[in-house]
Amino acid sequence: MFGIIIPPPGYNLGTTTGIAEEIEDALRPLWADESVMDAEAAETAKDSDWSFGGLAKGLEDWGKRLFADDPDAGNAEAEVPEIERFFFVARRATTFLGATSVDPQRASELIPVLEGPVFREPGTFGFISQPSIFGRGLGGGRKIDLDISGPELEEILDVAQQAVQRISTIMPREEGNQLRPSPGLELGAPEVRLFPNRLRLADNGVTARELGEAIDTFNDGLRVAEVTVGSDRIDLMLKGPRRNVSQTQEIDSLPVVTPGGDIIPASSLADVVLTSGPTEIRHRERVRTVTLGIRPAPGIPLEAALDMLRSEVMEPMEAEGLLPPGVKFGISGTADKLSQTWDAMVIDLLLALAIVYLVMAVLFESFFYPLIILLSVPLAAAGGVAGLAILNTYTYQPLDMLTLLGFVILIGIVVNNAILLVHQTLYHLRDEGMAAAEAIVEATRNRIRPIFMSTLTSVVGMLPLVFFPGAGSELYRGL
Repeated sequence: MFGIIIPPPGYNLGTTTGIAEEIEDALRPLWADESVMDAEAAETAKDSDWSFGGLAKGLEDWGKRLFADDPDAGNAEAEVPEIERFFFVARRATTFLGATSVDPQRASELIPVLEGPVFREPGTFGFISQPSIFGRGLGGGRKIDLDISGPELEEILDVAQQAVQRISTIMPREEGNQLRPSPGLELGAPEVRLFPNRLRLADNGVTARELGEAIDTFNDGLRVAEVTVGSDRIDLMLKGPRRNVSQTQEIDSLPVVTPGGDIIPASSLADVVLTSGPTEIRHRERVRTVTLGIRPAPGIPLEAALDMLRSEVMEPMEAEGLLPPGVKFGISGTADKLSQTWDAMVIDLLLALAIVYLVMAVLFESFFYPLIILLSVPLAAAGGVAGLAILNTYTYQPLDMLTLLGFVILIGIVVNNAILLVHQTLYHLRDEGMAAAEAIVEATRNRIRPIFMSTLTSVVGMLPLVFFPGAGSELYRGL
């Protein structure tokens, strides 16, 4: 599990480190003992042996979970899995943390364990998830990015705060939903601003650009050229002595040299104001943007979460006139590709049906018999949906795009059985002169055994991937 913690703006490194250490102390009782962990690993390896005994044990456990009144009746382990490793990297703006479970199959159960101490700090946002094989970044597999864009940052943040309140109501964190604003919802980061005084600059013959370069020189340094040393190209930086600035209050006394050779403090040429501002300003399509990263709970389909956001957050706020002029909503991230992927998958399904139909039309030299064979496809689809329903009583398997790809593959598999029946029936009709009803019965009698043999071989061969979901099982389980 990986997580990102966003503290309120203005926290220094010591404070964010303290928050991370509190999380570490809260999780310390769950840390696994190495000697016990090694013994459990050996026992797990013994139980997961790919033998008929291991298969029978797995089927027995699955049966207990399926038919027990309590869904967790077959789970004899502790309610919370032990933590094998934990780490955190504290920075001033964000803190990155991660944890692994002793039992890899139960890693997702660490989400509420990690969230508990995270949200004890007021004003802190956390985003903790198990990264998907198919998703880039933290939560990239099932994440909706709600972009709020506009010309004025203060107006954007006001709309974002109202949107967060509505989202928290319809998708509460207690139910497993997660929300992460980027970069933040407050202008709370301390900021020193220098406003050049045009009249004083003109009296001293200094331009606003020269004033800014002088301040940069004493702050982070000023890049004046790029030089070549041997085969390396390096930046030539001009920096003032460190002793000139040890705290922000001393910025107004930084020396500025005028063209006449006089040295005057920066406060004589500009008004120094201590205020607050954002830690970061994000732009999307060259417009200032605050992004709300929403990760729905595992039981909520991505499309359903999108509908909830549109009907209960975006459309009501627009109808109530809560969006200032120039401020608008936008959907991006994984959700932005959902409709495109769905349209492409529908085209793939239709294309697969068309190709199978044309191949069978050439085989049977008829456009009618392939239609009979294609009648088996809806029945196979119904069986696939029923299989998913049964599987969801054991473990969560959504009807995702990879599962839909399994339905595309299913078209090519199930028509084989119908092809065998129709081909054998036509042989009895044409070559042996049987009646239609008699030919169908005889063809079924002759072909039912190879059909069951090939079908059972495929089904039983795939059962271990379903009942024993190991690492990377999401690659195959949906298929």
